[in-house]
Amino acid sequence: MIKEAIITRIVSNKYTVYFDSEFHDVVAMGKMRLGDKPIVGDRVEVELLDEKYVMQKVLPRRNKLIRPHVANIDQALIVMSVLEPDFSYTLVDRLIFLISLNDIEPIIVISKADLASESLMTSIREEYEKAGYHVIFTGEGYDTQPLEEILKDKISVLAGQSGVGKSSILNRINEDLELNTQEISKALGRGKHTTRHNQLYPIAQGWIADTPGFSSLDFSMVDPLELSRSIPDFRGYGDDCRYRDCLHIKEPGCALKEAVENGSVSKVRYQHYLECLKLIEETKVVRY
Repeated sequence: MIKEAIITRIVSNKYTVYFDSEFHDVVAMGKMRLGDKPIVGDRVEVELLDEKYVMQKVLPRRNKLIRPHVANIDQALIVMSVLEPDFSYTLVDRLIFLISLNDIEPIIVISKADLASESLMTSIREEYEKAGYHVIFTGEGYDTQPLEEILKDKISVLAGQSGVGKSSILNRINEDLELNTQEISKALGRGKHTTRHNQLYPIAQGWIADTPGFSSLDFSMVDPLELSRSIPDFRGYGDDCRYRDCLHIKEPGCALKEAVENGSVSKVRYQHYLECLKLIEETKVVRY
């Protein structure tokens, strides 16, 4: 009998999958180890042969990330602390851009919110919630229920700097996870990587990948037009621009620039978008 399962762990070509409310070790057919190999998050078909489960087929993927190497991601939790390290609108927006390019919903999670000033909390809400982004505040005294609700029935990955408390937040929801955590290195002003391999963990009736996350903000392979159409609060404006390939820079009749000027779209995020376009252009300059 064929069963549909999800790959939750891969170590040295040994696969662990989950189906029928249980974890099972499976082996992959030889043909599956060639070409595009199965990765964590893949939906697969397994079959019981000679008293052992064999992986027969990888089902079509919704998306795939290289770092972290996970497939079929529904959402990325952008975890950003209010201090140590300080909150960065630039970093949050750049992560939103890269995440959205991969057809993944960005969820903004603010850690150490109990240490934030009222003005910072208000600023974050006005910048992101008003633009339609889902923002969750966590910290001492904060209920974990909003985060648990967002994780349910989804495959999620973590994004953000080291030291912001990504693993600590998950451990508060489920102490059995026992994910590796480490205090921020005050001497270096940044955290140390503590995660070692890709794996999906069951949490709050969903799945989470404990990985280094989007540690590399690489825009070298990004298509400018694709970026302009992927940013959640920019979507739709391109249809009303005079030119179909409008990048919203200096083109006449640009609906997005008009929205920025009248306050419908964030001036801050638009500026960060222009900065990323410059980064893309710089990577295409050949130096000898």
